[in-house]
Amino acid sequence: MSDNRSRAPVACQNCRKRKVRCSVTVTGVPCIGCTQDRIECTVPPRKPHPPRQKRASNTRHTPSKPLDSAVSIGNNDRPYPTITSESTKRLPLLAPSRPRMIPDGGNRISSAQPTEDRLSAQAEERNGMEIATAALEQPQRAGQVPFYAGEQTGITPIFEVCIPQHSLPTHLLVPLQSAFTISQEDKEYLTKKGVYTLPTNDSCERLLHAYLHHVHPVMPVVDVSVLITYHQEGRLHQYNILLLWSIFFAGVNFIPAQVWEQEGYKSRKEMKRAMYYRAKCMYNIGIETDKVVQLQASLLLGFWHTDLDEMSQPWYWTGIAINLCQMLGLHRDPDARQYNSSISDSQRQLWRRLFWSCLFRDRWLSLTLGRPLRIVLNDCDTPMPSVSDVLDDTKRIPQAVSTTYLPGDFAQLAQHWVKLIQLSKLLGAALTLNYQLLGPTPTLQQVEGLGSEIEQYQVPEHYDPGLSRLAIFYMYHVQLHFQALLITFYRPYITKVPIGLHDAHQKEWQRMIRLKVESAASRTNSILDIMAQDRLLEFACPMTTPLLMPAMHIHLMNCKSTDPLSRRLGLNKLNMCMMVLQELQETYSVASIYRGVFSKAIKQLCPEYASGMPEDDIRPLTAESASVDARNDETQMSDTMISDDLIDALMDEASIFSLWESWSRM
Repeated sequence: MSDNRSRAPVACQNCRKRKVRCSVTVTGVPCIGCTQDRIECTVPPRKPHPPRQKRASNTRHTPSKPLDSAVSIGNNDRPYPTITSESTKRLPLLAPSRPRMIPDGGNRISSAQPTEDRLSAQAEERNGMEIATAALEQPQRAGQVPFYAGEQTGITPIFEVCIPQHSLPTHLLVPLQSAFTISQEDKEYLTKKGVYTLPTNDSCERLLHAYLHHVHPVMPVVDVSVLITYHQEGRLHQYNILLLWSIFFAGVNFIPAQVWEQEGYKSRKEMKRAMYYRAKCMYNIGIETDKVVQLQASLLLGFWHTDLDEMSQPWYWTGIAINLCQMLGLHRDPDARQYNSSISDSQRQLWRRLFWSCLFRDRWLSLTLGRPLRIVLNDCDTPMPSVSDVLDDTKRIPQAVSTTYLPGDFAQLAQHWVKLIQLSKLLGAALTLNYQLLGPTPTLQQVEGLGSEIEQYQVPEHYDPGLSRLAIFYMYHVQLHFQALLITFYRPYITKVPIGLHDAHQKEWQRMIRLKVESAASRTNSILDIMAQDRLLEFACPMTTPLLMPAMHIHLMNCKSTDPLSRRLGLNKLNMCMMVLQELQETYSVASIYRGVFSKAIKQLCPEYASGMPEDDIRPLTAESASVDARNDETQMSDTMISDDLIDALMDEASIFSLWESWSRM
C-alpha cells in the first residue's frame, strides 16, 4: 500500500449530510448548494492527522494545517454573503451559463473563467437533478416554481424509462432559487421612471376598486384574496410591483376624473399612458423571473391601444402571454395521467383562468385585427373553467371586506365570464372553418352543423330587477359578443356557397344567410340603443369597441345598395354606431381609430352624405343633402380620399381581415 495517502475531500455539513459533492474548496464559503438552498454553510474544522511513522529515511511528512482560516466567512453575523448583481446573481431554472466569480483570498472578487464555467455547469446539472427529483419522487408541494416537462417529444420519456410501470406527471413544482437582487444602476433607472412611486392611498383605493369591479369580472387573472389582503394590511408597496402597475393601468379606465386630476395628470389617457410605461419599464428590465406574474401582467398590458403605430400592441402582449402559458404547460390538464397531488386546488383554478383568458383574447383579437389563431385546441386538454374557479378566491376574504371591494352580484358576473369563454370557443371554430388562408372549402354539413350549434347557444337575455347596473351591462356585453359571432360565421356565405349545396337551392339559401347577417347587425344596434338609453356605456371596457366592427361592416356594405331606402337605412344605422364610438373615444384610442376609418369610407362612398362638413360631424342622409351637385362634392372631398384598396377591403363581403392589411399600406 502506498504511503502517499490522499486526504478526504473538504465539504460543508449540509453536503456531507446529503452525500453530494461540495464546491467549498473552489468557491469558498458558502458553497453552491447552500447558496441555492439559502441555508447556512458550515465547514467543520479538520482534526490534525496523526503523525506517521518515521521511514527509514530522514524524510518526514508535516501534518496539514486545519482549514479554519481558509474557510472563514470573515463576517460571522450572517450565514452567507449577500448575493448582488456585482457578485453572484441568481441561478435561474435551466438558465444559460452566467459568468461566475470566486474569492481570491479576501472580500474582493476576481474572475477565473475555467472555474466559472465549471461552477456554471455544476449549477445547471443541479437544476436538472431538481427537475428529475420532482418528477420521479413526486414530492408533496416541495417546490414553488411551475415547470412543464412536455409530452412525448419532451424529457418526460426519460423519466418513464426509470419507472416504466407508473404514470408520471408532466406538471412539476421545483424549488425556488435564490432571489434576484437588482443592481443599483437599474434601481436608479426605475426610480427615475417613477416605478417605485405609487399613487396616494386614496388613489390606490379607487384604482383597486375600479379594477375589481370592471376588469376582474371579464379577466380574472389574479388571486383577488392576495391582492386585497396586501391592501388591507397596508402592504401594497410589497405586492409585486410589475403586476400592481399592470392592475392600475387596467383599472384607470373606470376611475372618476378627480383621481387623475389629483395625481397631476391632464387627462385619463395621460394617466393611463404613464402607468403603462411604468409597467413596461419594469417588464423590460428583466428582473421579474416568475413566469406566472409575467403572464398575468402581459394579459393586462394587452389592453394598450394608442396611435396608429401602436395598433399591434394588444397582439404583441397577448402573444407573450400565450407563449408563457404554453411554456408553463397551462394548456394541458395537470391531472390528465393521474391526480397531481403536488398542485393545490387554488393553483389549478388560477391556471385554468389564465389559459382560458389567453384563448379569449386570442380569438377576439384574431377577429378584429385579422390575424391567425395562435392557440390550437387540438393540442389542449385543459378543462373548461367553471363559476367556482372564479368565486373560490373570494371565499378566503372576510365577508365585510369582500362587500367593500367586490361587486355585490359577483357570482352573476362569474357566470357571464364562463359564457364568454364558451362563445370564444365557438368563434375559434368559425374562424378555423371559414377564414383559414389555405383551408379547404367547407361542406354544407359542416356549415349547418356549426351554425346550429351557435344558434342554439343560450345567451342571457333577461335579468332580475335586483341586479346592479354593472351586471346588466355585462349581460348586454355577452349579447354583443354573440351577435358579432353570428355575423362573423355567416358573412362569407353571402357571396360563396359550401360544397354539397344543390344549384337549385343556392339562391334561396344565400337569401336566408343574408337575413341572418342583417338581423344580427340590426340586433347589435338595438343593444347599443338600450345601453345608451340606460346610460350603461360608462361601463364599456376595452373589449367593447371591437364588438361594433362586424355590424358596422354590414351597415357599410348596405351603403352600396341600389335601393335608396336600404341605402339610407344602412347609413342611419352606421351613423348610430359612429355616435357610440364618439362617446367611447374619450377613453379608448381604438374607438377614434375605428371612427376615422369608417368616416373616410362613408364620405368616399357617399359624397352627397354631408358635403363639406368636418370629418367628425357625420349626419344622416337627407333629401336636401342628396341634391348637392356631385361634381362639387368630388372637388370638396378630394383631400379626404382614401385608397381604393381600403375601400375594396371595407366592401369585401367575405371578411374584414384584409382591411387592416390595406390600412397599414396607407
